[in-house]
Amino acid sequence: MTNRIEVTFAGLKRRQEKGLITYITAGDPDLATTRELVLAMAEAGADMVEIGVPFSDPIADGPTIQQASQRALAAGTTPAAVLALAQSLRCETPIPLILMTYYNPVYRYGPAAFVAAAAAAGIDGLIVPDLPVEEASVLRTACDAHNLALIPLVAPTSTPARITAIASQARGFIYCVTVTGVTGARNRIETDLAPVVACIRRCSSLPVALGFGIAGPEAARSLGPLADALVVGSALVNLVANHQGTALFREVKKFCRSIKQALA
Repeated sequence: MTNRIEVTFAGLKRRQEKGLITYITAGDPDLATTRELVLAMAEAGADMVEIGVPFSDPIADGPTIQQASQRALAAGTTPAAVLALAQSLRCETPIPLILMTYYNPVYRYGPAAFVAAAAAAGIDGLIVPDLPVEEASVLRTACDAHNLALIPLVAPTSTPARITAIASQARGFIYCVTVTGVTGARNRIETDLAPVVACIRRCSSLPVALGFGIAGPEAARSLGPLADALVVGSALVNLVANHQGTALFREVKKFCRSIKQALA
């Protein structure tokens, strides 16, 4: 069975376009706003959206997303509520929806039950940054059974042997981290990513998405030629922290359009 992620990347390739994958923390500042933000990003050109499940110890994330997670948790956001949000969104947008979560909430929920609930809600993929490939078999088996893509991360420091191992188990696309360290918008990304991406492409025919630290159109123009898609998160989460109401949706749409135009 074809996954929406595969269909979207095939369409991008056919149109010779680069994809834009946006991220938002569910429940920051509340779930109703998250829902409208996802729809606004889709309207403004996002090809896929990552919905972050807030967690108390998001070790791969920098201060921006850590603080967003704390705000969402304080507002009472739970994994079950995030899944209900996804189900509501699936009725309104055809674009792929990807859950970004840490393994603890999945484990507490029960991996098989979590995947089944995510699939029923219309989720297309999972990103679990603290789950190493060696320990992912249970979750991967459940995802495969429900046609969900378990999307792995590759770091700039990953060795060729490590990349080969990760790529052999990848689904959907391979998420290549642009910097060492945690998420967060950066003024410049100076990592030499070309050798890493080249190694990924030798190991897998799956699309490659670059993410972490992409702050705006300049970074998008610089990194776009290397990748099939870019992931933008902290810059959008910053907009949520600094704007409200119609101004928030206006700024989010403006930002998404600027990135998509930079990728043209």
